[in-house]
Amino acid sequence: MLRELRDVVGHSATPATAGDRGDWTIDQRWDDYTPAEHAVWRTLFERQAALLPGRACDEFVAGMRALPIDANAIPDFRRLSDVLVRHTGWQIVAVPGLVPDDVFFEHLANRRFPAGHFIRKPDELDYLEEPDVFHDVFGHVPMLMNPVIADFIQAYGAGGLRAQRLGVLEQLARVYWFTIEFGLVRQHGQLRIYGSGIVSSHSETRFSLEDDSPNRIAFDLVRVMRTRYRIDDFQETYFVVDSLAALLDLARIDFGPVYERVRRLAELDPAEVLPDDSVISRGTGRHHRKARND
Repeated sequence: MLRELRDVVGHSATPATAGDRGDWTIDQRWDDYTPAEHAVWRTLFERQAALLPGRACDEFVAGMRALPIDANAIPDFRRLSDVLVRHTGWQIVAVPGLVPDDVFFEHLANRRFPAGHFIRKPDELDYLEEPDVFHDVFGHVPMLMNPVIADFIQAYGAGGLRAQRLGVLEQLARVYWFTIEFGLVRQHGQLRIYGSGIVSSHSETRFSLEDDSPNRIAFDLVRVMRTRYRIDDFQETYFVVDSLAALLDLARIDFGPVYERVRRLAELDPAEVLPDDSVISRGTGRHHRKARND
């Protein structure tokens, strides 16, 4: 699983990790990747490629097919950007690791996706302290080929800059977390994955769809903005959208009144289920009870 040691928004970093440029971007230096690093990418790619058919959403599959991404080597960000720019106007920029919130939002608002350029070690295939090139590229980039997701993430970047000014970043961060990182969507009469934190994780791919432990609840904006999330384990609740088009509806509303409403309501624990929730499947909580008792 990906254990991302981030702040509530998920993108902060210390100045020691900053690049030389004001926007924190660096050169990917693709030629510097070692055979061992490409081998880690291949291992991660091949096991997810075997697991995702019938589990990943159609848009992820289509994006993966259209991009220069395969098992052979860590992708070159320049080649990815060449394809993305033509389709949705996005490009991939390399960063040294986690970046400050305002930098992250500024990149997204301008259709630049900041991706970590490093890859995890062979003994960290299922545990990682911060997102690497596999999470950022394999997990996120195929979805940027979809016009709805492309527009939604740009709107999220612009909204993040506003949320900083309003002091409501924590609430907006939960929307990103429970959609772009850990979202599920209804397709073909079943649940499919579109969240990058799931689709890039071998263990959470199965857990999110097939385990009886987590709750699966229909997406509701206010409900999501009230709900705390897990950064150290699988999610206790996954939120489900009826279609990806529903996400773009969020980009068209005024969040100001929503923030005011959320401020007046109590926060919710990650596992909490409310009487008025539209519950798709109520979890047993078995996994997290066991984790707490161990």
